[in-house]
Amino acid sequence: MDAAWMDLGYVVSAALFIFGLKKLGHPRTAPLGNTYGAFGMLVAVVTTIVKMGVDGGIHWALIASGLLIGAAIGWVMAVRVEMTGMPEMVALFNGFGGAASALVAMSETWRWLEDSATIPAAGLELQVAVLAAGLSALVGWVTLTGSLLAMFKLKGGFKLLWVGPWIKTPTWGPSWLNGVKVLLLMSVFAMIGLQLAEPTNTSLMWGVIAVSCVIGVVLVLPIGGADMPVVVSLLNSLSGIAAAFTGIIIGNSVLIVAGSLVGASGLILTFIMCKAMNRTLANVLFTSFGGSDKETVTRTKVGSDPDEVAMLLDGAQKVIIVPGYGMAVSQCQHQVKEFADLLTEKFDTEVKYAIHPVAGRMPGHMNVLLAEANVPYEQLIEMDEINGEFPEADVALVIGANDTTNPAARGDVGPLAGMPILDVDLARTVVIVKRSLSVGYAGVDNDLFYMDKSMMLYGDGKKMMTDLNNAIKEL
Repeated sequence: MDAAWMDLGYVVSAALFIFGLKKLGHPRTAPLGNTYGAFGMLVAVVTTIVKMGVDGGIHWALIASGLLIGAAIGWVMAVRVEMTGMPEMVALFNGFGGAASALVAMSETWRWLEDSATIPAAGLELQVAVLAAGLSALVGWVTLTGSLLAMFKLKGGFKLLWVGPWIKTPTWGPSWLNGVKVLLLMSVFAMIGLQLAEPTNTSLMWGVIAVSCVIGVVLVLPIGGADMPVVVSLLNSLSGIAAAFTGIIIGNSVLIVAGSLVGASGLILTFIMCKAMNRTLANVLFTSFGGSDKETVTRTKVGSDPDEVAMLLDGAQKVIIVPGYGMAVSQCQHQVKEFADLLTEKFDTEVKYAIHPVAGRMPGHMNVLLAEANVPYEQLIEMDEINGEFPEADVALVIGANDTTNPAARGDVGPLAGMPILDVDLARTVVIVKRSLSVGYAGVDNDLFYMDKSMMLYGDGKKMMTDLNNAIKEL
């Protein structure tokens, strides 16, 4: 069989990746897009195995065992993970993707040590191969260690060997650490440059891997939880870039296409996240945000009770629900869905959900949680579309959101200055479910809490929403 004909499988695979990526642009079509991507990867794997079989260089036992073990691990993780744990799982998979690409690139360059005949021809071909191997190692290992640290930050901490006390993941980043990052990056490029002259120098190979792992840690270490949507998106992009470099080394066109698609789409999403926070990517990566500069809350606000809020909702024609990370922490998305159903059935109220691009700890976090509770996609409205409807809303219910609703962002000074927010304060009445008046990650006190039109329900999100639902049922 002519191997050239087999490349048609790669064309089909690339087309499925592209169509799948297009479908992922909307929550309703996202499951179909995910299916397209999965089938595209299946076609790519089968085509690669067939080509290897024709060339006579395949070890069936290794291939079969790898597929079975990987499928089993993936199935167990997918079944066990809760929707609230999806950000950690996405971060972990980003790291695995980067590490897989780096390992494949390393195994290809390792062949050069065992068989000098496999070394690319001297000249441009060799330089491209060595450069691609070095960049794949850099990006891949940075993605692995950075993603692992991001996962622990999202999780809030870790235990050593799953025993002992819970250790909180630190967020530490003095200004001089930026200089360390630059020096480490320059040292990697220097080692890659030296390896152009010595392609089989194992010390340089291991040096690139070791320093790249350290870069991943120091890159993510200073970044706090509120910036995790940007970090997760960036690491996803890096995993794709690592795959593209690996595709160049092994001459696999579909790996180059798939990696480039992931890299480009992830980078676009990263800049969308940055725009939603009115920050640059460099500002996220190299400048501290919030942390020790938090304002001290000196004002007070008397709390309301669920019965009082329930009576207010009786007769409300339009209610907009604003979910935030607090909803994810308390895992009250099902109670929120029940609340919306009660309003619709009991009062014939129009209910919509206002989704801020960076609400939560990964892009689309609120959409994922609400989808788990079977909230209709039509009710999930993005910030740019829903902001014009807040003045028409009788009640805006804010659940665990802070910085994304803070009117201080409309000013010219402070950490939130210029950040696009949900115009919650324009609703006729605002009900806020929150444990306390504490500031958000940006460290800025929220004037929304103290407005005359605002009502505070202090407490855990799940408990407050359950109490509120019970109060509505008793009306």
